[in-house]
Amino acid sequence: MKLILMLAVSLTLFVTSPIEALAGSLVAKVDVSEQVMRVYRNGKQIYRWRVSTARKGKRTPRGQWSAKWLSRDHKSSLYNNAPMPHSIFFTGNYAIHGTNQISRLGRPASAGCIRLHPEHARILFNMTRKVGRSNMRVVVKN
Repeated sequence: MKLILMLAVSLTLFVTSPIEALAGSLVAKVDVSEQVMRVYRNGKQIYRWRVSTARKGKRTPRGQWSAKWLSRDHKSSLYNNAPMPHSIFFTGNYAIHGTNQISRLGRPASAGCIRLHPEHARILFNMTRKVGRSNMRVVVKN
C-alpha cells in the first residue's frame, strides 16, 4: 500500500511539475512608489526598468493579473490615437506599453497605463509571446 501511494505521488509530481514550472515563469512587478518595473523569469530578476504610471488625477490599478491580450502596434481609442507600441493588456483598458515620452520615465505621467522605454516594451512583449499570456503575470503595488 505504501509503495502504491509513493508511486501515485511521484506520478502526480511528474505530470504536474512541468505545467507548474511554466505557470508564472515571467513576472513584471511594478512598484508605483519607485516608478520601477522588475522583470523576473523563473523567479530570477533579469531586468530593472524605469516606468511611468498614472499622473495626478488618474489611476493605475493595483493587484495581480495574467496578460489578457497583446497588440504590437496599438493606437489608443481613448486618447487621440496615441501610439502604444508593444502593448500587453492586463485588465480592462490598462496595458504595459512603449512610450515616445522617454524623458518622463521614472515619474508619474500616464493616464493609468504603465509606460516603458520602447525597446524595453519590445523585449517584454516578445518574452510574453514566447511564454504565453497565461504564463505572464503583471503585479502592481504601491
